[in-house]
Amino acid sequence: MFNEVIILGRLTKDIELKYTQNGLAVAKSSIASSHKYKDKTTGEQKEEVMFIDINIFGRSAEIANQYLKKGDLVFLTGRLTLNQWVGSDGSKRQKHEVIVEELKLLPKSVNANQIPQSQPQQTKPKNPTPPNIEDEEIPF
Repeated sequence: MFNEVIILGRLTKDIELKYTQNGLAVAKSSIASSHKYKDKTTGEQKEEVMFIDINIFGRSAEIANQYLKKGDLVFLTGRLTLNQWVGSDGSKRQKHEVIVEELKLLPKSVNANQIPQSQPQQTKPKNPTPPNIEDEEIPF
């Protein structure tokens, strides 16, 4: 089986960096990514926007916190995970998140429509697979 996602989008909020009790850096943020299409019924041009939560671990989390801010255009690859928990009202909750493995900040002068369809050259080291940590260890 293969679980990899590739996303181009803009950060919707600044990076939130925290550390586990063991000193592992954990960064959280989210990105907005859109898809334009033509409605088959009306012929009208439409745009669907997705808001995707992202998690970055280790040294890459610290680098992201140092260099990225809300509105920055980023290209990332990672794997999709399902986060499940019980809400304060007792209801079961879940959401999909992306564990970022590769992240590239794109120049401010680049428009998302100008990005070639092929993957940009990787400039930062690939994150190691995050360690198996329990939910209560993550400081969010």
